[in-house]
Amino acid sequence: MSARVTALVADDEPLLREAMVRLLAAAWPELDVIAQARNGREAIEMFEAHTPQVCFLDVQMPGVTGVEAAQHIGTRAHVIFVTAFQEYAVKAFEQGVLDYLVKPVEPARLAATVRRLKDRVMTSQPASNSELLIEQLAKAMSQTAATEKLRWLRASIAETVRMIAVEDIDFLKAEDKYTLVAYRDGAKCAEAVVRTSLKELLAQLDGQDFVQVHRSVVVNLRAVSHLVRGDNETGEIFLKGRTEALPVSRSYLPLFRQM
Repeated sequence: MSARVTALVADDEPLLREAMVRLLAAAWPELDVIAQARNGREAIEMFEAHTPQVCFLDVQMPGVTGVEAAQHIGTRAHVIFVTAFQEYAVKAFEQGVLDYLVKPVEPARLAATVRRLKDRVMTSQPASNSELLIEQLAKAMSQTAATEKLRWLRASIAETVRMIAVEDIDFLKAEDKYTLVAYRDGAKCAEAVVRTSLKELLAQLDGQDFVQVHRSVVVNLRAVSHLVRGDNETGEIFLKGRTEALPVSRSYLPLFRQM
């Protein structure tokens, strides 16, 4: 009988976390996922409570990130980062011996990771996630994230997780602690909700395409059809193929002086 190996899976998106557990069950039947965390703080708490041998950590989690959780875990477990970042993050990982999986996780890539993990665990090799490597990773990712523009948004729609290309987004609207994303699904207009604030999203979007027109609204200039000016130095924006009108505050009206 194969030796029992224990694991922790951390991801702030429930559907993706459950999907990872299912993929692991198929790729590594002997693996026992003894803890599932919703964020980095929970990952740290559950690690201390259960001391799993392997940790699958989502890089981007609110509050305490996966990288920060890995810094806490150190070499006490084998850490595999799960990331939705693009090429720059992959390069950062490949510079060291840290292991990673890119979302959406592909079974073939996971199978290769599992083979390496099995070899390390069964032969009692020390975890490769040294403090220096993780510190270098955190630095590389924070520096590049400052200049890398967002390309995809991950949104939950009913029981599925949808990856929305930024270029397909018409506008974003703040709604309490969430952000409404209005986008094009082919020829259809669609909407989804993400848990990232409008302010955070705006900082990651290309300012040449996306502009704030109201304290609660950001629009894709490529989607704008026309502007109707009001009597009180405000206005309304209309988008191509959409019926709703979006408010334009007085302070943002000069952006549309040529319209």
